[in-house]
Amino acid sequence: MDRRHFLMNAAAATGTAFAARSANDTIRVACVGIRGRGQSHIKAFSGMKNVELAALCDIDESVLEKRSSEVEAMGKKRPQGFTDYRKLLEDKSIDVVSIATQNHNHTLQTVWACQAGKDVYVEKPCSHNIFEARQIVAAARAHDSVVQHGTQSRSATALREAVDKLREGVIGDVYMARALCFKWRDTIGRHADESVPSGVHYDLWLGPAPARAFNRNRFHYNWHWNWDYGNGDIGNQGIHEMDKARWGLGVTYPVKVSSMGGHFMFDDAQETPNTQISMFEFDSDGRRKFLVFEVRHWMSNHEAGIGEGGSRRDSNTVGNIFYGSKGYMAFNGGNYQTWLGREQQPGPTSATTRGESDHFSNFLDAVRSRKISSLNAEIAEGAVSTVLVHLANISYRLGRTLSFDANSMSCPGDSEATAMFTRDYRPGFVVPEKV
Repeated sequence: MDRRHFLMNAAAATGTAFAARSANDTIRVACVGIRGRGQSHIKAFSGMKNVELAALCDIDESVLEKRSSEVEAMGKKRPQGFTDYRKLLEDKSIDVVSIATQNHNHTLQTVWACQAGKDVYVEKPCSHNIFEARQIVAAARAHDSVVQHGTQSRSATALREAVDKLREGVIGDVYMARALCFKWRDTIGRHADESVPSGVHYDLWLGPAPARAFNRNRFHYNWHWNWDYGNGDIGNQGIHEMDKARWGLGVTYPVKVSSMGGHFMFDDAQETPNTQISMFEFDSDGRRKFLVFEVRHWMSNHEAGIGEGGSRRDSNTVGNIFYGSKGYMAFNGGNYQTWLGREQQPGPTSATTRGESDHFSNFLDAVRSRKISSLNAEIAEGAVSTVLVHLANISYRLGRTLSFDANSMSCPGDSEATAMFTRDYRPGFVVPEKV
């Protein structure tokens, strides 16, 4: 793999193929994948000035009709509707596509959009495997597209302040981070294969993934727990925490990765682990740093105040803890808190909203200015964090520690692990080598 496509200095990238937009120019946006997370995209863009929600796209005709009617109910013009994303891209009047489809479609749909001259907001994780993480960055660069990754915590005011304080040394030399993803997720059970529901364009849903019979347990949200389409919770909720942990530590790629766990408690159709502990060792300019990522799908204690204060004893514990030579810091949603010294005295703290609307606004500001360096979660940054997710899952699936070389983008001496950096693609849905 050519590491040039993985240069993660977003500040060095500037779009040149597009003329700068006036702040008053209307941006025409298409939202793609609108059943779940895509609803937030519709809400965000439909509430912005000088933005037209021009099109909606979903492979489920009933979902497409429902969302289109909801937009009309807002008092807005009914967007054009598409079930085939490729047809949408033929509309040259659409400036931006906002992608909230399944993980296995993120990269190919982004590559196609860049090739069609669009700018892209793509949900996390940006790829289904490591090869795709390379290609999505390469496509953005090749076509001078503005591409924002959906790790919206990068736009949270308090967390940006927190990272600045980590850099300033508020807790001393930061040597370790823990990312916590403790979410109550019940069993998904088992379901038999069945006929494709009426109005569902299943072949388009499958996209790059292998052809398989339709199963409700591999459709809608539960696709996350199937290796063909998802990446488990470390690549679902977890990618947010992975990105924040890496951001706070100030690291890029690890030199060593080890992950273990399993699918405990439930006898069901879930393939991905519901309990997983992953460890990453970094060599950051000659200094070793460590990141531990924990996934648990059932009852768990809160830590460092994360998840506390809710009305339910079984609330989730999702956040980050950073350890330094003078204390520690916790990210809890969109706020942070510090404890200093042996006595763990309260230090700087702040609380704001999560910054999701700011993330969409930051994206559109960059679309208008063509200043890719102004993006809070430029696709190159998202790709690095996503690679960490994939390395952890490869280690878990192979049952061994991986050594990773960022220069060659490979696991030296481990051809089996390196082979898992990509997948076999279905004809017509191949992520191309040349983007």
